[in-house]
Amino acid sequence: MKFASFVTATVATTFGAPAAAAAVLASAGSAGCGKTQLIPGVTTYHILTSSNRDRTYSVHIPSNYSDTTPYPVVLGFHGSPGIGLFFEADTRMSDAQFSGNKIMVYPNGVGGSWAGANYSQVSVAEDLQFVSDLLDAMRNDYCVDDSRIYATGMSNGGGFVDVIACDSTVGAQFAAFAPASGAYYTDNDDTHGNCKPARSPLPVIEFHGGADPSVNYTGGAGEGGVEPAIPTWLGWWAQRNGCDDAATKVEDSFDGDVHHTTWTCGGTEGVLQHWKVDDMPHVWASTELTPGGIAEGVGPTHIEASQLIMEFFDQFTKP
Repeated sequence: MKFASFVTATVATTFGAPAAAAAVLASAGSAGCGKTQLIPGVTTYHILTSSNRDRTYSVHIPSNYSDTTPYPVVLGFHGSPGIGLFFEADTRMSDAQFSGNKIMVYPNGVGGSWAGANYSQVSVAEDLQFVSDLLDAMRNDYCVDDSRIYATGMSNGGGFVDVIACDSTVGAQFAAFAPASGAYYTDNDDTHGNCKPARSPLPVIEFHGGADPSVNYTGGAGEGGVEPAIPTWLGWWAQRNGCDDAATKVEDSFDGDVHHTTWTCGGTEGVLQHWKVDDMPHVWASTELTPGGIAEGVGPTHIEASQLIMEFFDQFTKP
């Protein structure tokens, strides 16, 4: 699905009812502090030039946005084929219950996908440059807490979140990462040695369905290349983060259908986490019915990934 048209106007679509925003930690703000935003609480659509190409993205700021308060920023990367609007609707991350104290940003991949797959239309270097340029634009236009920038994504977008985390330059701008059902084409058995995180330990939380037919939990040939087995991929991140295997904890719930694994890395408990839902296919984990779930013919799942991701992000700031 290609993004055929782009409207540089605001679209009055909010997902969910307003709720009280949590307090934002005090921080030195970016250059965008002091710039008035006319329509908070409404998703707006934007364009920038990166690598001589027009790139598009949308932004959702809290309804009670203050231009003197530095806010955390969360980038949400859609799956393929897709656009940011689909990811926003599927995850409901613009709901105040999830991001009432955060700025949500939804970038759009070229041709509906992100770099790293054999079907991608741009290089990894170009998409990483876009992320860097996008963050510069956000800092300039909005009041951003630079120590609290995060990335999450689904499927091909989740794989690209891993690409960012593995890049020592662009990844250094982020505090934590949360891929879901990630297609890790650039971090597999042959290529995982190329992953060079900016620091260790680097906070990562991953979600995956044990019944995922698109990005199989046991790895193998995927739509865009060879994918690693998820336990193997987690093992590489445990090594990168210097995790203590003896301190690894696994908690099972929902009659053994849900498994939550936490690692202690560099003396920090929970810096690496994984949620596996045995009977979940290739969908965003949500306790409510989602567009993606409807398309897959499945109902709600046991856990709410959007809530768990925001709670995870709230624990970590960039050193």
